[in-house]
Amino acid sequence: MKKILIIAGILISGLFSSCNDFDESLEVPSVSTLDDSVIFSNAGLAKGAVDGIKISFGETNSYRGRFLPWYGLNTDSEWYNSSESTNSDSPDLCVYDAKPNNTQMNTANNAWAMMYQGIERANICIRGLRTYGNPTASNEMGYLLGEALTLRAVYYADLLKAWGDVPARFEPISSTTLYLPKTNRDVIYKQLIQDLGEAATLVPWPNGNSATSTVEGINKAFVKGLRARLAMAASGFQQYPDGIRRSNDPELSVANMYALAFNECVEIIQSGSAYLEPSFETFWRKYNQENIMAGGESLWEIPFAAGRGRMLFTFAVRHTNDNQFHANGANRGGAAGPLPNVFYDYDVTDTRRDVTCVPYLWGAANNTILTNGYPTAKQQLGSLNRWYFGKYRYEWMTRRVTSSNDDGVNKVYMRYAEVLLIAAEAANELQGPAAAAPYLKEIRRRAFPVALHALKVDNYVNALTSQQAMFNAIVEENKFEFTGEMERKQSLIRWNLLGTKLAEAKEKMFRLQQRTGEYADVPSTLYFKYNTDNVSLIIYGLNHGENTDPGAEYTSFSWTNLTDAKINGLWRAGANPDNRQFWPIWQVFLDSSNGLLINDYGY
Repeated sequence: MKKILIIAGILISGLFSSCNDFDESLEVPSVSTLDDSVIFSNAGLAKGAVDGIKISFGETNSYRGRFLPWYGLNTDSEWYNSSESTNSDSPDLCVYDAKPNNTQMNTANNAWAMMYQGIERANICIRGLRTYGNPTASNEMGYLLGEALTLRAVYYADLLKAWGDVPARFEPISSTTLYLPKTNRDVIYKQLIQDLGEAATLVPWPNGNSATSTVEGINKAFVKGLRARLAMAASGFQQYPDGIRRSNDPELSVANMYALAFNECVEIIQSGSAYLEPSFETFWRKYNQENIMAGGESLWEIPFAAGRGRMLFTFAVRHTNDNQFHANGANRGGAAGPLPNVFYDYDVTDTRRDVTCVPYLWGAANNTILTNGYPTAKQQLGSLNRWYFGKYRYEWMTRRVTSSNDDGVNKVYMRYAEVLLIAAEAANELQGPAAAAPYLKEIRRRAFPVALHALKVDNYVNALTSQQAMFNAIVEENKFEFTGEMERKQSLIRWNLLGTKLAEAKEKMFRLQQRTGEYADVPSTLYFKYNTDNVSLIIYGLNHGENTDPGAEYTSFSWTNLTDAKINGLWRAGANPDNRQFWPIWQVFLDSSNGLLINDYGY
């Protein structure tokens, strides 16, 4: 069970007062009248200040309720499950049609503001620690500086991937910097890469100290992994005000950035400080069980307290109401899910498929049948056009969620699988497919049963003899590995494949609808019965070619509800995803910028 940090009142420049929305273990006394010289010369007080940087993640309309539920949709593997709806402007955030006055986002306390609040808190801590803390790699003040630099990089990384060019603030706000225009993102990327290089010298590997004993603490593996991710993004394709291109800055060239990313990944791999869980399902079960021990697959997680955060609330397999697994309220989970074709695109022997793609929901609980004293819900089939992410499951939790608005489960921000796939991609670009092969093989060894390794791992990867073939395979492997984690959108953008892959996804869904091409043998009827527990389903007909009636003990269920309107809802009619790679800056922030902020990209 996670412990809760109570920040009782560290107020630095009036910025460190807020609610307790993140998870740590230190209780800090009120020191609101102390100035920087006192706070940042005392390790305990400085730790409280750095912990305060994390508060902004959990504010109501920040990551918790706005950024995480909406950013990253829609892609060629994930979509908002009501994308076709025009009853509100919520789908606009996902279908490449967001407006500056979007009602979900256009408030002064929204994610944009909360990210800059976190950045300002980090700036104050960084200045204070450098000035008064004597930070070194061997003392606690050094660790706190590395943590502050990394947390600031996290906020900026998410600003950049959601909005492109944004104002650069790397010093505390002064009267002369109260209003700032946007800065070319290349400048920001270079600063973040430099900062993370410094942070990596200050923080230890996972389990190197008490702070890095859990995945809620900043550690060297995560810092290096984040640095590699940002290097790939900085050198990748993206929409600039003058069009889609790579950076013109020679420091951010593919040669430079891919070499940096590869070296960082290799150091993580060689450190032995992280590893893939033996099975894909094991990792996601541990995640839902809130196993936060460091040194495994998860490199860092955004920490939420037990009564804060909405990962399952938003993305879990849908639960119709309170039942034997949770008391989180009605219609929890299921806001987004895999595209209907994704399940059928997996190799049938890929163990990631059934963890990632779930075709059922939990129906209304029966108040007359109790399980552990709670009304019992049963699984029931949904529809072909609405799948659920199986990576998030109340039924895998060990803690019963009782909050009506939050679930308290962390956000996995980066895991070791990404390190391996970045290493494969960078090695392929720099040295060719043979150099990339070992990293891709490690990912696929975990995905497929041992008996199939010769065929599905060795033969498959060894056949990728050209650089383009290896790249294409890495693009697909990223889809199968990360669907439901909402990392795909930024990857497609940097590969210059966003529009192409979205168009391919539509074509695939139409072929699935019509049962043609690779989906010609996908059954139009499913058959189900209940297991001996009378709660979980046994389903026949999900796999390619399962077209025969399995017998009288099964009930048939139509599996054809995939309409043109649903498919075309992947992006809004008239919109061009490649011209809407970023959200607009919300109107409230434009209006309060003293005329210095504007929207580019045709908004």
